[in-house]
Amino acid sequence: MAQEALLRVRNLSVRFGGVVALDGVSLDLEEGSIVGLIGPNGAGKTTLFNCISRLWAPERGEILFRGRSILGLPPHRVAPLGIGRTFQNLALFPRLSVLDNVLLGAHCRSRSDFLSDALRLPWVGREERRVRAQAWALLAELGLEKVAQRPVGALTFALQKRVELGRALAAEPTLLLLDEPMAGMNVEEKEDMCRFILDVNDEFGTTIALIEHDMGVVMDLSDRVVVLDHGEKIADGTPDEVKGDQAVIDAYLGVAH
Repeated sequence: MAQEALLRVRNLSVRFGGVVALDGVSLDLEEGSIVGLIGPNGAGKTTLFNCISRLWAPERGEILFRGRSILGLPPHRVAPLGIGRTFQNLALFPRLSVLDNVLLGAHCRSRSDFLSDALRLPWVGREERRVRAQAWALLAELGLEKVAQRPVGALTFALQKRVELGRALAAEPTLLLLDEPMAGMNVEEKEDMCRFILDVNDEFGTTIALIEHDMGVVMDLSDRVVVLDHGEKIADGTPDEVKGDQAVIDAYLGVAH
């Protein structure tokens, strides 16, 4: 595992009126690692992802991706930079097919534009074939080939989660943010998703940060675990270190009085 930090978050703070969502949070994501982000509901986990995705602007702090600040970038520039994302609540196009949803994810990597598409320049056709071949390869990897032409809205929730993962991977991210990728799944479905996540990390070297409430999943998948509580980072270490941290135990079980 490389020791270089792909993403550095420094002293990040976010407020919504009088509510402190993040309070001086700092963390590093090392290239090639899987980092679990856990904490009680309202701890600030999704807020952190939204800041990295540039959906929200922090009140204070800095976010560096490969040593470059990304806080001045608009949201649509984040994916081409190499940061992919799935959402806690599915953000798919239910009437489009599985294949078309995944193809949309590759849009940020396409070099075509309105003029070149209209003129049907030769390289445009080659680009389309490359993108479609990549999309089919992702569908095969995720076990979605048989439903490729079906509308996403007709699929089970677990399969829709796979489609969203495929769409994020179609953008060829260096950093992949997974927001509760296993929410609502049964044990077998979670095992499948764990395997997909490990394969992505192993085969492509993708750095992965995931928010997940299933502690068993987090501890099994993660190289490091970061714990937030009431917007503050209260622990950051290996799964074994975090499991034995008294502040983490108090946050999840409550402090005895």
